[in-house]
Amino acid sequence: MKLPDTQNSLIARLGDTADAEAWSEFSQVYRPLIVRMGLAKGLQRADAEDLAQTILVSISGAIDRWQPDGPAKFRTWLKRIADNAILNALTRKKPDLAAGSTSVDQLLNNSLRPDGPDTKLLQLEYRREIFHWAAKRIRDEFTETTWQAFWLTAVEAQPAEAVGQTLGRNRGSIYAAKSRVMSRLLKQIDQFETGESS
Repeated sequence: MKLPDTQNSLIARLGDTADAEAWSEFSQVYRPLIVRMGLAKGLQRADAEDLAQTILVSISGAIDRWQPDGPAKFRTWLKRIADNAILNALTRKKPDLAAGSTSVDQLLNNSLRPDGPDTKLLQLEYRREIFHWAAKRIRDEFTETTWQAFWLTAVEAQPAEAVGQTLGRNRGSIYAAKSRVMSRLLKQIDQFETGESS
């Protein structure tokens, strides 16, 4: 699965610090991703949360310098900032690992390998966060039975026959429910990628 780009229209809106909706949408996707990356690298939960806040504040001050036509895609730019901030937090001796005034320039100037294991971690965490974000957005569009048919088969990987017995449905209706939700979920993710409203 290709790692989706953050749509340029959302990034452009981030340049307007008064656009609370754009920052909210951006934060819903990226804050949990940064926190999970920090946790995976060994930070305590509170330090990872503080680090995410620090990174988002740094991004808000530097977003106008990122160029969509530049050499780095937005997710690459963000990954470098997050990787370097996590590395800085892990190597500090102070108890409050995530505190400090690290600028985006400092974070970008400390480069990590672009093909290292952190890249795969970022991609995995990004896909998870986009999935959770999109699932929350579409959840209320489906009945509880339809959603459970999807969730139990697609997410929990339970066999359709067992899910059908649990939900009192036949195997065909389980597959149909899973397909309907997956189709809508993929459409929601595509709308996020392209910047179209849902």
